[in-house]
Amino acid sequence: MKHFTLVGNWKMHQTPDQAVRLVGRLQEKMKPHTHVTTVVCPPFVDLAAVHKVADRDLVRVGAQNLNENDEGAFTGEVSGSMLAGLAEYVIVGHSERRRYEQETDKRIALKVAAAIRNNLTPVVCIGEQLHDREDGHAQRVVVDQLHGCLSQISDEDVHKIIVTYEPVWAISSGDGRGQSATPDAVKPMITLIRQTIEEIFGEGASSRVEILYGGSANPDDAQSYLEIDHVNGLLVGGASLNYEQFAAMIDIAARLADGR
Repeated sequence: MKHFTLVGNWKMHQTPDQAVRLVGRLQEKMKPHTHVTTVVCPPFVDLAAVHKVADRDLVRVGAQNLNENDEGAFTGEVSGSMLAGLAEYVIVGHSERRRYEQETDKRIALKVAAAIRNNLTPVVCIGEQLHDREDGHAQRVVVDQLHGCLSQISDEDVHKIIVTYEPVWAISSGDGRGQSATPDAVKPMITLIRQTIEEIFGEGASSRVEILYGGSANPDDAQSYLEIDHVNGLLVGGASLNYEQFAAMIDIAARLADGR
């Protein structure tokens, strides 16, 4: 039986009070699903409030970023050791961090290692931009990002990560309706990611790593992405801010996991 992980990235939305209401309404809509893990990733200022109200049987809590250092003179930063009591997951290397904060694969690799060191599951984001795809370089970009972002973890730790393929050109700015990446376009990239993980970490490694798709997924297309071979879930942006839409996507994943 298949297992799916759905991660909701709230980005820079929701005050603490709003976050508590959103999680409460989401949990009211949900049922415990043995074969679906649901994660919400609110902004840092919401983590403590969400952690208090999250029913772990329904919703796990993640953060959207971390610093690669465990402590130090880094004004405005948050370390993995600070997150460890509030979150179980952390998004690392999201395309918006790469774009707006100039994060490199080298720094992302250090953040992945910091997450693992602090018993957080890193959700490592990779994916090409539109010009990469149009120039025929999409596969090379994804392979290079995998090698770079996973360079600081050992073969023994590879099962502790989640990799998300997020084609940058298909990411929503908040409405859950970015440019569509068709399942036919996504499938070969997922296969490539599996193959590359196997090449980096050795035989059997890829079967121990969850691979998510992230690119403006919503209730209308969630099933088509979840049915792709080797896809283990979704990183959801705008739709995760709508508890009815996100709950509907969770139900779709549960139905597929149960073979219905």
